[in-house]
Amino acid sequence: MATLKDVAAMAGVSVKTVSNVVNGYEFVKPENRRRVEEALAATGYRPNLGARNLRRGRTGFVALVLPELVVPYFAELAGLVLGAAQEHDWNVLIEQTLGTREGERDTLASLGPHMIDGAIVSPEALQASDFGELAPGIPVVTLGEHSVDLPMDHVGIDNVEAARAAVAHLVGLGRTRIAAIGAHPNRGTAAQRLEGYRLALAEAGLPLREELVATALNYHRLDGAEAMERLLSVAEPPDAVFCFNDLLAIGAMRAAAERGVRVPADVAVVGFDNTEEGAYSLPSLTTVAPDKAAIARAAVDLLRRRVETPGRPPEHLRTPFSLAVRESTKGNT
Repeated sequence: MATLKDVAAMAGVSVKTVSNVVNGYEFVKPENRRRVEEALAATGYRPNLGARNLRRGRTGFVALVLPELVVPYFAELAGLVLGAAQEHDWNVLIEQTLGTREGERDTLASLGPHMIDGAIVSPEALQASDFGELAPGIPVVTLGEHSVDLPMDHVGIDNVEAARAAVAHLVGLGRTRIAAIGAHPNRGTAAQRLEGYRLALAEAGLPLREELVATALNYHRLDGAEAMERLLSVAEPPDAVFCFNDLLAIGAMRAAAERGVRVPADVAVVGFDNTEEGAYSLPSLTTVAPDKAAIARAAVDLLRRRVETPGRPPEHLRTPFSLAVRESTKGNT
């Protein structure tokens, strides 16, 4: 295995110069950098990341704490975070909490500075006190909308505005009995999206009909199907449905099809998350499309900066979203 000395001898420079190039320092003469890079490629030298991290007082690992990996949005986001973290020589430990406060507390309690350099957390039920009690000294970046009000780095889209835009799209189609699937007593994202739903109805001069707001304790296909069954059984069933994630929407469309209700002719459906499954459902799903790649990059970059500069002020970054309009809201209306 090639060593720094081998690379230095081939490049005709000092071991210190090779080390500076390997560690990304910029104060190296261009000609020396070129020769070192050629020697690195020729020898196949690979840095010992473990030793490098030890010298820096770091572990080389970060934690990604998510509610459910079976939900495609979180699985897709995890893959993007892995890629962004690798650019900073970080390995990622992925933890699943199932979205409960107990699960989230237990996960954070199991992590510490001896294991990770920091954590990216998408909380559903944690309270503010949990972070201080369970993750002292660990840099944390939170994702999504939630009730945790702490001076902490945060990345997310504007869920209220995104939900408002989704419902405004349905209003623009001439739909007047617009339902919502996904209300939840403990999820911050649910509260934000429900607020946007209500705001859009008010702006359109449409009444808020409580019988058209369906609860979903989980955000899976079955929950969407069961909620849609309930909505289609009310005296005046909806002519449009806004679902708080794509899985709920796909389940809702399945239930509608089984009842002989046509999508979008009889009921238009909008989801949230722009997962791959929605693009290939039949009909394909109109959905709110967060920029997941931007979320992943921003979260990893914020964590890197927090690790390198612990005392800097916290940042709250808004990443963009769009509305991907597909067959579930267009066609025979």
